[in-house]
Amino acid sequence: MNSKVLDTLEFKTITEKLQQYAVTAIAQKQIQQLQPSNDVRLVAANLEETDDGATIYRLQGGIPVATLQDIEPQLKRLRIGAMLNGAELAEISRLLRTTAAIHRFFSDLQAQEVTLTHVYDIAAELTLLPELSQRLRRSVDETGHIQDEASSALKGIRSGIKQLSDQIRSKMDSYTRGSQSKYLSEPVVTIRDDRYVIPVRSEYRGQFGGAIHDQSASGQTVYIEPQSVMELNNRLRQLQMQEAQEVQRILAELSEALVPYLRELGENSTILGHLDLINAKARFAHDMHATRPWISENNEVNLKHARHPLIDPQKVVPNDIYIGKDFQCIVVTGPNTGGKTITLKTLGLLQLMAQSGLFIPAGEESEVGVFSDIFADIGDEQSIEQNLSTFSSHMENIIDILNQVDDHGLVLLDELGAGTDPQEGASLAIAILDHLGQIGSYVVASTHYPELKVYGYERPQTINASMEFDVATLKPTYRLMIGMPGRSNAFDISARLGMPTSIVSSAKQLLNSESQDLNNMISDLENQRKAAETEYLDLRHQLKEARTLHDELEKAYEDFFTERQNQENLAKEKANQIVEKAQKQADKIIADLRQMQLNGQQPVKENQLIEASTQLKNLKQEPTLAKNKVLRREKKRQALKPGDEVKVLSYGTQGTLLEKVGNHQWQVQLGILKMTIDANDLEKVKAPKQQAPQRQFATVASSGSHVSTQLDLRGERYEAAMSRLDQYIDAALLAGYQQVTIVHGKGTGAIRQGVQEYLKKNRRVKKFAYAPASAGGNGATIATLQ
Repeated sequence: MNSKVLDTLEFKTITEKLQQYAVTAIAQKQIQQLQPSNDVRLVAANLEETDDGATIYRLQGGIPVATLQDIEPQLKRLRIGAMLNGAELAEISRLLRTTAAIHRFFSDLQAQEVTLTHVYDIAAELTLLPELSQRLRRSVDETGHIQDEASSALKGIRSGIKQLSDQIRSKMDSYTRGSQSKYLSEPVVTIRDDRYVIPVRSEYRGQFGGAIHDQSASGQTVYIEPQSVMELNNRLRQLQMQEAQEVQRILAELSEALVPYLRELGENSTILGHLDLINAKARFAHDMHATRPWISENNEVNLKHARHPLIDPQKVVPNDIYIGKDFQCIVVTGPNTGGKTITLKTLGLLQLMAQSGLFIPAGEESEVGVFSDIFADIGDEQSIEQNLSTFSSHMENIIDILNQVDDHGLVLLDELGAGTDPQEGASLAIAILDHLGQIGSYVVASTHYPELKVYGYERPQTINASMEFDVATLKPTYRLMIGMPGRSNAFDISARLGMPTSIVSSAKQLLNSESQDLNNMISDLENQRKAAETEYLDLRHQLKEARTLHDELEKAYEDFFTERQNQENLAKEKANQIVEKAQKQADKIIADLRQMQLNGQQPVKENQLIEASTQLKNLKQEPTLAKNKVLRREKKRQALKPGDEVKVLSYGTQGTLLEKVGNHQWQVQLGILKMTIDANDLEKVKAPKQQAPQRQFATVASSGSHVSTQLDLRGERYEAAMSRLDQYIDAALLAGYQQVTIVHGKGTGAIRQGVQEYLKKNRRVKKFAYAPASAGGNGATIATLQ
């Protein structure tokens, strides 16, 4: 891909924006070197990687790559036997920790059966070095400071330094707090030349003996190391030198331990940079509302609602841009500042982005080609130093394009043939387009020449297009209309601005007949297009309503059929149970009659037959039980009223009815709690002789007949989720559960954070933690109740 087009279409601005999303030095370097590719398989693979990153960003918020510096300079020094300092070792330690974290992250993703195309294979190339990582973490902290645990000798030395420092400070404090403090400029202990000293007024320098290490700028204060602490300071200094020697030994030892793993460390750094690049592309696409483009096997471009990525999203006008299927050349006409140049740049820049593996700001299922090269002659490139006119500058650029382009190239030409005599410029423009057509290139050219409108009609594989202009408002709409040539609006604009009618009429008469006929034809086409567009939108609306009605009817039919089938099955099951019961009883009656006949050795008496017949008739079930007086009396006796003693079936707990709060719900006093319980969950019991008054403390709502050990809050709004969580914890405590699970999902993290904050503040929650990876990971929280 030629570098000139990257500047012309501002591709570097895109990479600069993308670079802001990278956190590793390797990824930032790769973005600086990012170039479009004309290898179809490589472009497809890069887009699939970005798609993997977008999936991870949607499900997990991105790949958790830490901020990492490029460790290649450290590796080079290790190869020649140099020793690394603490900060350099800390950077390698951070790399190893990040490697382990990324490995765990993708193991969890695979356990969740998240489908990815390439990233699993990339992450699998990471090499884990747990022993080396643990040693570095134990020896060096994040800032590069060597820790006490790096060696037993260092720990012992530092312990001695601390003890000796405490002795010195204690000794020095006797000077700052005792009777001799009056000789000091201020009662403090400080350090000069790595030795503890006190600030003494200059006139009392002989009061303490010892050595003078420094004095103030005015000379009124001298910093004295008293004689009494000189020996302690000497011993402290000796320990400090031992500490420095031990630190150097540890640094050398750790550096030597890294040498066998230089290749693995370098590869890990590169892989993490690659993953960071994928993550950056996904985040960039999300913020830009970009989508994955599909690659056309036939090099056809079909951009739906394409937007220029560098224009304010609130102001940019989306356009459908397509080329390559029915035509390979588009001639765009329209007024100045109408959006022709932006349209050309949008097509070119989105192609560059797609061929670089980036998502593009366009509608879903947009298609792009993979061009061998993209060329653009856009803008005024006049050079005073080279003494070139605007026309000459454009011609040189176009000549360069013609020498390089092939049948798989995309050429964008803005204001083709401008800057010279109109007739000559139009003829030259037509000749250039004919030459590119013979080569087979894909071309989009903007122009003002009316001759090129006729060219768009006559030439094969060529089509006219224009930028729409609203004559009523005298403003461009920036909408691209492919298949519609632009017409001159000079007469209409002049008339609306107040130009005398006589002048406008004279101008129209002076216009040659061919141009007049062309403008009239374009005007008629515009009217036909608007009428067709209105009819199309109306038909789309009707089709949408028809589809909605069809879907609703289809669903209603399915629901009706399913419900009918369920009711039939229930009825059959109930009937079978009744028949089976009646059959058993009938068999018993017949068996009893047979036994009586056998035992008596005589025919069964008439009264016995009548009694058996009566028993068989009694097997018949009444069609309704509502008229049964016994059942009505029992139902009336079981009717609930305030003050009744009831048993809550789901909890196995007895309480007192307070009042009815709905058609099927009662407020029940259960110990110190008030609960709203469904009537089906209540069973009336005999009231005790005496009942102690109950205090009312809290009200907990419960509409179900069973408290599950798991609460699912996914899909809930935040306020509703927190309310349900509060009611659920009360119900779980009342049910005596020791442990419950709250499923909040991952999503944006708002409900997850709300659940964690609530559990932290609830005194009845003993502890809580995320569920194991196999049980939902950080998508669920397990709480232990007191």
